Amino acid sequence: MLAVHSLLMVFWLAVSMRRNFWTSWLLVSGVWVLSATGGCYVGNRHYTEHYNAPDTALGEEHVVDYPPADALQLTQDALRGDGIPFEVLPDNSIVTGWRPADINTPRPWFSLIIPQEPRYRYEIQAVPENDHRSKIIVNVRTESIPDDQLARYKASNRFALFKEIDELASRFPPKSRLPRSGGVNFTLLPNEDLKALARRVTGNAENWSQIAKDNGIKSPTDVVPFENIWVRDSLLKPIQ
Repeated sequence: MLAVHSLLMVFWLAVSMRRNFWTSWLLVSGVWVLSATGGCYVGNRHYTEHYNAPDTALGEEHVVDYPPADALQLTQDALRGDGIPFEVLPDNSIVTGWRPADINTPRPWFSLIIPQEPRYRYEIQAVPENDHRSKIIVNVRTESIPDDQLARYKASNRFALFKEIDELASRFPPKSRLPRSGGVNFTLLPNEDLKALARRVTGNAENWSQIAKDNGIKSPTDVVPFENIWVRDSLLKPIQ
C-alpha cells in the first residue's frame, strides 16, 4: 500500500509540474523500481539471517571404562582412523574441522550472491563418571543445514564414532585395577551385565551381588562392554 501511494503521489507531482512525458515516465519508473527492490530486500534479508544462524544440536553421550584422558585418546584414534582433522583445545576438549554438508534440499537463490556453504563440525569432551569411567559427550555444530536434516550429521550416524571407540577399547583394554591374586579377571562381553557374567563364570547368576561388592559396583547393570571384572576363586566353576 505504501508503494502504491508513493507512486500516485509522484505521478501527480510530475503532472502538476507539467514536465515532459519522458521525464515523468522516468521518474515514475525509478520510484517503482526502488520501491519494489526495497521490499524484496527487506524480506530476503530476514530469511537470510534465519538461514545463516548456527545451531548446536543433537548432543550424544557414551560411557567407557576409561578415565577422561584415555577416553579422549581413544576418541582421537577413532577420528584419525576416519581421516577427520581435529584440534585439542587447552581445556582438553576436541574440535574437528568444518566439513561440507551434503544436504538434500535446494539452496536458496541468494546463496549465488552471498556464499552460504552448509557445513558441520564436532565438539567433544570427556567427563569423569568415577575414578575409572568417563562419559564422552559429542555435540554437532551446524551452519545452513535445515533442522529436519540435523540428525544425519550426528557422530553416531555419520561415521559410527562410538562403535569405533568400543572396537579400539576391545583391542586395548584398560589397565587392571583389580587384585592380582585370589581371583580371575574377566572381560564383559557385549550386552552382558553382572548377572550374565556370574552365570557364565560361576554357574549361578545370583553370585552377581558378591562380584559387584568386590568390584565396587552398585547394580548388575552398572557396567559397560569390555569392562574388566574380578571374580574371586571361591565363586568360580570347579574345573572338570
